[in-house]
Amino acid sequence: MTDRLDTLRASLEEPLLVTNPVNVRYLVGFKSSNAALLVDDDRVTLFADFRYATAARDVEGVEFVETKRDLVGDLAGRLSGRIGFESAAVSYAAYERLHAGGLDLVPRPGVVEALRAMKDEQELDAIRRACAITDRVYERLADETFVGRTERDVAWTIEQLFHDEGSAAAFESVVASGPNAAKPHGRATDREIGRSETVVVDSGCMVDGYVSDYTRTFATGPLPEELKGAYAVCLDAQAAALEAIRAGLSGVEADRAARDVVDATQFRGRFGHGLGHGIGLEVHEAPRMSQESKDVLTQGNVVTVEPGIYLEGVGGIRIEDDVVATNGGIENLTSLRKDLIEVG
Repeated sequence: MTDRLDTLRASLEEPLLVTNPVNVRYLVGFKSSNAALLVDDDRVTLFADFRYATAARDVEGVEFVETKRDLVGDLAGRLSGRIGFESAAVSYAAYERLHAGGLDLVPRPGVVEALRAMKDEQELDAIRRACAITDRVYERLADETFVGRTERDVAWTIEQLFHDEGSAAAFESVVASGPNAAKPHGRATDREIGRSETVVVDSGCMVDGYVSDYTRTFATGPLPEELKGAYAVCLDAQAAALEAIRAGLSGVEADRAARDVVDATQFRGRFGHGLGHGIGLEVHEAPRMSQESKDVLTQGNVVTVEPGIYLEGVGGIRIEDDVVATNGGIENLTSLRKDLIEVG
């Protein structure tokens, strides 16, 4: 944690008030729903109310200050001077209260998130273990019966499989079948899964606070030619992106590697979202790989690579791996097979 704080300090122009709970946890290992850090040149102050005081006093390398439960109001009366703040994590109402207390507030968006994007070996180890568990869950899922069951029922089976593997789902598992598979962010519903359709399953688990997140598309019998063709194109698009990704590549360039493959076919325009995003303590974090991305991949980024093809009213395909960007290419953390798996 000390290394993280030292790296953060080197980038600061003034003290930084950290209020994003995930960033507080990343910097000092303290998990709370009502805490803040003030990172200065020579000290780190942890603020939290009585409910977290005992745990906060055990945090090494920080000075703990107990506050009122109204954390923002307490800080407004306690702090002074020029202070950077996490503009993406502070509401306008909270900003007004802090400003009214006399603070000279300087927006510093994404400072800690930029550090979080570069995973160290301990973080990579946790994500590798999460991916290994997810591989096993998907392998077991492929032996399950899908046809005649509801999407919610299959999603519940995934939850149980993660539990059996000693973990827990990191987010609500997506199980989208038939026409629902054409919705990129579809949720499991009471729809009964039928034969000869695709089922998009997007899930992941958490190990030591770090997540996995990947997708496989199953077939519940022989598919129509259009969906078979879409699967082949999506797989080619992902392979092109996996070949292209490396440290130094921009998020736009990574996205283009997959999108060009899709756009050269009859499925042009059917890949409507970005190629992928970072994962770590959160399921969606920096960097982003999309047509609008302003990010450049660096050594140690862990990103999803998830092209998709969505055919409204028919079905959809998505294939997603978790990979580490390296100077020479990638380390693919996902070992699960990618041929079209047919389930009953």
